[in-house]
Amino acid sequence: MQINGLNRLATDVLIIGGGTADCYAALTIREKSDASIIIAEKANIKRSGCLAAGVNAINAYIVEGRKPEDYVEYAKKDADDIVREDLLLTMSERLNEVTAKMEKLGLVILKDENGRYVARGNRNIKINGENIKPILADAVNSLKNVTVINRLNITDYIVKDNTILGAVGFNIDTGEAYEIRAKKVLCATGGAAGLYKPNNPGFSRHKMWYPPFNTGAGFAMGINAGAEMTTFEMRFIALRCKDTIAPTGTIAQGVGAKQVNSLGEIYENRYGLTTSQRVYGTVRENIEGKSQTLKWIESGKNPSEQNVEIEGTEPYIVGGHTASGYWVDTNRRTTINGLYAAGDVAGGCPQKYVTGAMAEGEIAAEDIVKELNKSDIKENLFSQSTADEYADKLTDERIKEYNEYLSREDKDTIFSTEELEEAMQKVMDTYAGGIGSHYQFNGKQLKLAKEKIEQIETLSEKANAKDYHELMFVYELKERLTVCQVLIEHLKARKETRWHSFAENLDYPEKSDEWLKYVNTRKVDGRIEVKYRNLVGRGETYEHSN
Repeated sequence: MQINGLNRLATDVLIIGGGTADCYAALTIREKSDASIIIAEKANIKRSGCLAAGVNAINAYIVEGRKPEDYVEYAKKDADDIVREDLLLTMSERLNEVTAKMEKLGLVILKDENGRYVARGNRNIKINGENIKPILADAVNSLKNVTVINRLNITDYIVKDNTILGAVGFNIDTGEAYEIRAKKVLCATGGAAGLYKPNNPGFSRHKMWYPPFNTGAGFAMGINAGAEMTTFEMRFIALRCKDTIAPTGTIAQGVGAKQVNSLGEIYENRYGLTTSQRVYGTVRENIEGKSQTLKWIESGKNPSEQNVEIEGTEPYIVGGHTASGYWVDTNRRTTINGLYAAGDVAGGCPQKYVTGAMAEGEIAAEDIVKELNKSDIKENLFSQSTADEYADKLTDERIKEYNEYLSREDKDTIFSTEELEEAMQKVMDTYAGGIGSHYQFNGKQLKLAKEKIEQIETLSEKANAKDYHELMFVYELKERLTVCQVLIEHLKARKETRWHSFAENLDYPEKSDEWLKYVNTRKVDGRIEVKYRNLVGRGETYEHSN
């Protein structure tokens, strides 16, 4: 089996991913311009991304009596100061506006007898959101001059002289390769799941908190193209109902359930109430043999006496809940010219949730339109001979690589892609702070993790694929391995423990004010270089200048 031909396309804007931020960005671009758009979606835009199965609440909303600055303060406190306040504020100022837009598109938002949204806590409102993604997808599919290509797996950016020219990939069903040239590119491919051994291995390994199909593709493409990344060491570990992986927050907020141990003691106040502290307290109580649960308040709701066991998930890299992701400016431009990032793939701005991802998609879209209006890029992108040669050469190289994986027989490869992925997850679990090590790590373990991940990466070059779907699995493994390497460097670089469990460094168990700074990385000549940047505080903004 070989790649089945090559399609060369040109557009004003290429959007990689068809999730929350992507869809909202497309709507915004078409509202404000007549720019042509291609959306490349690995799955199907109707039910892809984190919204695939729907949500029951808008978790980022400025409720009555609150203001955007309050949301910034909440997110900053939860992340123990390592946030970009400029990004948080520009996002927070748009949360209610994008919510109203979704209601106009057909999202059902619960209201009280006075017609006001029903609040759930200080920052949330209740919705009937099973169909939230189809609503977004239908709105995008109705747009003129927007082409949605489902089942298109983008593997590489085309970047020359630190300027993005487009991207390369292949169709999972037809096997056709695609070279898409664009004036501007928005990446919103989501975060990275599947890096660590899951708490439900084997047959149930995909029963996890974050979508298992989000493999860190956008991170990996940016890393390999030399984009600056930030705060990967602030991993996210969700506290969930054991085995079902159902949300604990719904129970805690809905009926006021408290975290209690097997002795009946409420332990949550002993460790703290930030997201990472709730996980850490649960881990510590478990280590001490006091298995933990959420205890329901007696309110006539069933089960009124049955406690719910809780546990932490494996760690994820997800910029919608923590500050991990691309290093961007206030317009969500990455450090690669012409490339934007929004949603879970964009760093510095935690606690985005659904509406925050939409807000970032809108911010990026507005800047893209502004830049296109003043752009001197020629209409026919293929008329630029130097760029043409570079793009065509990269595309040819990638097609050759695709075909090498497709033509390699079982006898020519040592391990299957699935075996290599399991080996990667075991390495990360054992040496880089997974569930098996209670999320803890030290410098010697991280050194071993780095060596072993590099060995697995070498082995992955000899993987094989029997069809185009398996070829996607090969690239998903490669993406995860790239993210693992950067994550390990980030965990090594922050020499403190600022977030218990999220980054539990046994060599540096205390928090230090010396580390009130961002840990950033950039891949240069095959090496991952660490760069420290100063915090961007209240009233300040950051724009790329160095």
